[in-house]
Amino acid sequence: MTTTRLSARAAIACLADPGSFAELEVPERESAPDGPLGWAGYDGSRARAAATTGERESVVAGSARIGGHEATLISFEFGFLGGSLGRGTGDRLEAAYRYAREHRLPLVSLIATGGSRMQEGMLALTQLQRVAAQSALTRAAGLPQIAVLRDPTTGGGWATLGAGADVVLAVPGAQVGFAGSRVRPPDADPAAYTAEGQYAAGHVDAVVPVPELARTVTDWLRLLAAPRSAEPVAPPAALADVAPPATGWDAVRQARHPDRPRAGAYLDAYFGLRLPLHGDRAGGTDPGMLCGFGLRDGGAVAYVAQCGTATLPAGYRTAARVIRLADRLGIPVLTLVDTPGAANDAAAERAGAGAAIADAFAAVAAATVPVTTLLIGEGGSGGALALAAPGNTWVTPDSYFSVIAPELAAAILKRPAGQAPATADQLRIRPHDLVALGVARGVVAPGAGA
Repeated sequence: MTTTRLSARAAIACLADPGSFAELEVPERESAPDGPLGWAGYDGSRARAAATTGERESVVAGSARIGGHEATLISFEFGFLGGSLGRGTGDRLEAAYRYAREHRLPLVSLIATGGSRMQEGMLALTQLQRVAAQSALTRAAGLPQIAVLRDPTTGGGWATLGAGADVVLAVPGAQVGFAGSRVRPPDADPAAYTAEGQYAAGHVDAVVPVPELARTVTDWLRLLAAPRSAEPVAPPAALADVAPPATGWDAVRQARHPDRPRAGAYLDAYFGLRLPLHGDRAGGTDPGMLCGFGLRDGGAVAYVAQCGTATLPAGYRTAARVIRLADRLGIPVLTLVDTPGAANDAAAERAGAGAAIADAFAAVAAATVPVTTLLIGEGGSGGALALAAPGNTWVTPDSYFSVIAPELAAAILKRPAGQAPATADQLRIRPHDLVALGVARGVVAPGAGA
């Protein structure tokens, strides 16, 4: 698959409202002939790139409206020396980040770069430190950064503006990776260096066709600009109208029923718009964990939702990533708990199950924004508790929460397997038991949240 390499301004035109882009004026850097290294022919190369593209540098930066939302916009011109980063590029990038902070605007980067500019040597490479510093300052200011990965996005541009963004979108078929095509190992799998490969590995949130980019970026800007409550959001209404379980084992059977409503149904009913964030940024994904941001009654809410499967380490890391992002942006969090427990096979242990669960506990504990939790099915031990808000956890009538699965508890106690139902009663795991114990605030009813 190939992608059309749009010019910097054509890429801007794909997103920006007509006539809204205003370019930042950045003073041109004075330089010795052929640059800081005296690289023979460098001035000529720059002159030819300028004549071909009509640009003075490899980046165009300014402000624009995207779907009516103000944003700072950075767009790379690949036709200008392969969109490479030199000192002049660094000047423009720094100016864009500063403008975003001064005007309290989100930063949108349309990236197409081959990496750092060889003709400027280490002085070009150190521009990555400038970008990283500006990104950190912008992050600390609580402003979101959205990256759109065009073809190609490689080298330091990927390792700073791209992978360092809060939301990472990519166009189909784009070459994406730290190593460009001419420097990677000859036997490397080319699929790993594509937008789709990076998505599969959990480094990209969504692969978006060019005609859909404007709508997708607009949705993100709309969501991230929405009001956010300083109070905990209400839990969703229960989706199943079932009688309170008479016994602990009845609670287990109801929670394990194959037709019980799952996280996707709860999220669809709760949000008018929701946008996913995908992957743990460490090479892993968990299809049983849905994460992202949504609009609820006009307000922004982050969500983390288990889907009823054993949660993988990548799922906990993705959840922690989203909770910390929400905390930095001041957006309240909703977690939906539904898992028989954390994955405990050898693969999960090698992937750092313990550390990932600890990270999820820490993200919830450290959050300064309010976190609301609804238990919608199985609450299996610490793998479920890691995403539960202390003091603000609610339960549905078809759920249970247990220190351990009743069958496993019976086995540990050396009881016959047939004693699992009686053990479930002893564990007091029914929804109203959890309220009586102070573990949950209340049982939500169908048709209305708490």
